[in-house]
Amino acid sequence: MQLTGWGRYPRHESAVLEPDDFDEVGRLQREAAGFVARGNGRAYGDAAIGVGSTLLTRRLDRIISFDPATGRLAVEAGVLLADILAFAVPRGLFPPVVPGTKFVSVGGMVAADVHGKNHHVDGGFGRYVEAFDLALPDGSRLTCSARDNGEVFRATVGGMGLTGTILSATFRLRRIETAFMRQRTIAADNLDAAMAALEAAADAAYSVAWIDSLARGAGLGRALVFCAEHAGAAALPRGTPAFPNPRRRRLTVPVDMPSFILNRYSVAAFNDLYFRRGAAKAGRDVLVACEPYFFPLDAMAGWNRIYGARGFVQHQSAIPKPASRAALGEILDCVSRLGAPSFLAVLKLLGPGDGLMSFPLEGYTLALDFPVSKGALALLDDIDAIVVAAGGRLYLAKDARQAPATFAQGYAHALPQFRELRRAIGAAGRIESQLSRRLRI
Repeated sequence: MQLTGWGRYPRHESAVLEPDDFDEVGRLQREAAGFVARGNGRAYGDAAIGVGSTLLTRRLDRIISFDPATGRLAVEAGVLLADILAFAVPRGLFPPVVPGTKFVSVGGMVAADVHGKNHHVDGGFGRYVEAFDLALPDGSRLTCSARDNGEVFRATVGGMGLTGTILSATFRLRRIETAFMRQRTIAADNLDAAMAALEAAADAAYSVAWIDSLARGAGLGRALVFCAEHAGAAALPRGTPAFPNPRRRRLTVPVDMPSFILNRYSVAAFNDLYFRRGAAKAGRDVLVACEPYFFPLDAMAGWNRIYGARGFVQHQSAIPKPASRAALGEILDCVSRLGAPSFLAVLKLLGPGDGLMSFPLEGYTLALDFPVSKGALALLDDIDAIVVAAGGRLYLAKDARQAPATFAQGYAHALPQFRELRRAIGAAGRIESQLSRRLRI
């Protein structure tokens, strides 16, 4: 069948295999070649599409064990973060790291070493994984942790499924007193002010900046910075339940939007309205529910259809801190000068990565969304050159189009070792995604 990532670009044909249990995963892997695992399909590009076949893990969806005293949770790889939140939050627990959507599988969270709004403080998800079971290319099962089979463990965290199929994972949840966040908004008139606000809020548990990608001149990079902490019970108004039942209703984008809807004028108008509304609320603490803070786009099912039938690409780069101001300014100047309609632009601080192939490095990450077009793809080639010149790299979980040379330069610190480990465990020539073929991993 034809498969895509969340960006709906590119599209590839792949045979689909859907095992019911761990033993069937092993059997299918022994018989397959050119395969890769796929969780809930939320990688944006082609990372979870096998060259020959794609092994779906969504039926591996059971909780294995839970210790309420320690918060230790063991789950199968197909369990969604949404399921964990529904289980954990009413019990006063929360995952140590969450990405921008709750509709990702645990296996995908490990494979991408997902990061969140707290990476500058707490690191990525892989840092909190105590152990996982991995189906090696020949179907045999290996339990990995930082202590046992540590080289495979470190290569699998952030390895995009290219060392084997993650079957289960064990990690600890953290305690929370309520399902609310105490959020403060800072209005920043330009990129310098936005970066200064993020640096000043470096001790905040969570921080993120929305960037107006079309602002120009003195307002280049104007932003709203959102800082937050988990709210304690004492912060709630009297009578407010600490863990209310979440609202289940979601808006839906039922059809592909016409391509002309997203243009520089419509996006500029939205950005101006959004900035003004946010700036009016700046400077005071407000209580917001956890899910709107962490997963704002999840409120709209099928939001990827906003970009039209051709799909969209997200460009997410990590840039070392010393080169970040110049590179970010150059990138935003390219976007604003050409009027490219990036509907979503997000800036965050990062700490160092943990896995061998983990995306984060100490510095900044900027994510930009563009509807697929020749002009957008050409612009992204130009932005790639800026990122590489600054010593940065692109996030493989979001990538759909970077060139092999861009990838090789960004991951030069790890690529030879990763390739050698893949050869050693028999993954080379057996586990192959469209991404790994495109990037010649």
